[in-house]
Amino acid sequence: MVTIVVGVGTIRGWRSTLIGAAAGFVVLVVVGGGLGVGLTAIPIGALRVVIGTLLLIFGLQWLRKAVRRVARKGLAGDDDEEVDAEQEGESRFGLDWTAFVLAFKGVLLEGLEIAFIVVTFGAAANQIWLGAVGGGSALVLVGGLGAIFHGSLAKIPRSILILVVGLLLSTFGTFWAAEGLGVSWPAGDLALIGLLVFYAAFAAGFVWLQRNDPLGVLHHEEATA
Repeated sequence: MVTIVVGVGTIRGWRSTLIGAAAGFVVLVVVGGGLGVGLTAIPIGALRVVIGTLLLIFGLQWLRKAVRRVARKGLAGDDDEEVDAEQEGESRFGLDWTAFVLAFKGVLLEGLEIAFIVVTFGAAANQIWLGAVGGGSALVLVGGLGAIFHGSLAKIPRSILILVVGLLLSTFGTFWAAEGLGVSWPAGDLALIGLLVFYAAFAAGFVWLQRNDPLGVLHHEEATA
């Protein structure tokens, strides 16, 4: 949850990202508080398919943008290019809706999984309040660490940040969507590492194709244009 929020906030801006994260947290509190133990009856599989698919779509879009930037300018990129026409065009009513939706979905899905764990273990021990204290303490701790170290991300070249966030969104999106469809990943959550390596190799391959154009397709298109 913190990884997605910090990554999106660093690239897209903090105001819309934090509003999206706060909205997701409010919905989470309302759902969790209203349903209590009944929360375990919500089909988490269907939720994972929907949100995982959306995250994958966003992630692949960011990967496409990152590949083109890295192929054209290298990993250092162009730090003077802070806001492009594409990003400005996505702003409505004073909000960057891409940042808002990504943060909202990330907080809501991860938060629901936390709520399932808290409710399940708390109900089993007949001490839901103790599980809630543990889950809340972990959230505050990890969120605090993210807030403390988010400033260091501003020193990382923009092209690298876009690439990293694209890789993370694609990785988590694929993992969640497949889990929702009933896929049992080898080694459980460690499969995320394999997916991350796959998408990194995927992006590196397309950067190489963009730079070298072995079939001459890109040069032909530029000449035609």
